[in-house]
Amino acid sequence: MVAIEAKSDKTRLSAEDWALAALDVIAEQGLAAVAVEPLARRLGVTKGSFYWHFPSREALLVAALERWEKTEQETVFGKMEAVSDPRVRLRELFQLVAHEPKTHIIYSELLKALDHPVVKPVLGRVSLRRLEYLTASFRQAGLPRQDAQNRARLAYAAYVGFLQLSLQLGQPRLHHDEFEAYVSHVASTLIPD
Repeated sequence: MVAIEAKSDKTRLSAEDWALAALDVIAEQGLAAVAVEPLARRLGVTKGSFYWHFPSREALLVAALERWEKTEQETVFGKMEAVSDPRVRLRELFQLVAHEPKTHIIYSELLKALDHPVVKPVLGRVSLRRLEYLTASFRQAGLPRQDAQNRARLAYAAYVGFLQLSLQLGQPRLHHDEFEAYVSHVASTLIPD
């Protein structure tokens, strides 16, 4: 988890500090646990610092989820832009995504809170962007449009399903070698030769 060091009241926190702390809480305890007073204590400041940046908890949630969405976009898709071969790009994407645990935990927690009005549009955008990216990559790898869309859905369903099994249904964690073999198997099953 990304931890924000406690700051004295004399050092004003930025809105970014608050958003990152909110993301940490979402990853650790879920969306419902994001509250102003506990966050202020966690950050070592008074509530006044919060209200300097945000008019409400909802505004903080919007900022936190926008930050998560932007970071996810930069981290995942940004790193893949330099890879020209679509098959290699897909393999590297599967490896990258498999080894970003915090973003998975946040995503899983957001899925639990899908009925929240701030969460639904963000997850809708993120999911659409992920599916479009996967579809485009599968198309570039030589699959016809419909096959590429189906592979993209299958890849995304495998990702969401694995999160559900691991994080929400509490299935036993795979040992490192088992997990690596699983990721390799998914990649070899979905990525055309």
